[in-house]
Amino acid sequence: MTGRLRLFVAAEVPREQRDHVARVLEPWRERLSGARWTDPAAQHVTLKFLGSSAADDLERVTRATASAAEACRPGPVRLGGLGAFPRSDRMRVLWIGLDEPTGVLSTLAAALQTAFVPLGFEPEARAYRPHLTLARFRVPARLPHGLVDVPPVNLPAFEVREVVLFRSHLSPTGARYEPLVSLPVGATGVNSG
Repeated sequence: MTGRLRLFVAAEVPREQRDHVARVLEPWRERLSGARWTDPAAQHVTLKFLGSSAADDLERVTRATASAAEACRPGPVRLGGLGAFPRSDRMRVLWIGLDEPTGVLSTLAAALQTAFVPLGFEPEARAYRPHLTLARFRVPARLPHGLVDVPPVNLPAFEVREVVLFRSHLSPTGARYEPLVSLPVGATGVNSG
């Protein structure tokens, strides 16, 4: 591979959970004009966004990701409540949070931050908040009061046991995410995607 690759590391949420969230929010699609809803098939929990990276660095990036994942332990995660970035009265992103009683996602994000500094990647300045992006807004919108009151999705917890190094392909119709490699959390081994 040559050239530049747009890369990020993420954890995946089971498809049935992502589809359930989409069904719960279906009545809100028409009410939130200007929203660009994300396809549930493309939703993931970003742990570290790397951005444009040299293709020649892919092996080093994979090793750093594997090292960070191996240093952490798998743990349970549950879908939580809805929120907005940067804030509810100027929403640019609608998201659903993730509750992590053992801190598995936050620990993975911190380990990845540390692992990528020696490779020249800047640490994220903002505090890490695990979430799935549900919709984006070109023009800031107000989070509707009724939507705030939608109860957290009551689904069983799932176990985060691997991280995925993704390549993002940008196009006018939206981003397409290509899994490059899956790496186990707390164990050794590499599974190409």
